[in-house]
Amino acid sequence: MKFYSFQIVIEKEAEDEGYFAYTANVPGCFSNGKSIEEARRNIRQAVEQHLASMLAHAEPILQDDRLVHVEELTVAVPE
Repeated sequence: MKFYSFQIVIEKEAEDEGYFAYTANVPGCFSNGKSIEEARRNIRQAVEQHLASMLAHAEPILQDDRLVHVEELTVAVPE
């Protein structure tokens, strides 16, 4: 078994209560969920299925070694 690592992005849906999840490293692979946890589970399943299809079609699976860490940063700006 080979392991792959991907950075995922989970964003609040603009027009409903849910969350949208995707990874830039697997174009066309995205999912959503009613909560962040559900979106995280769903994008994991979507990536697994997408990679299985890519492997079945002998497509390369690219890894992005540039991105090391992602976090939210909050700053205060004087008014």
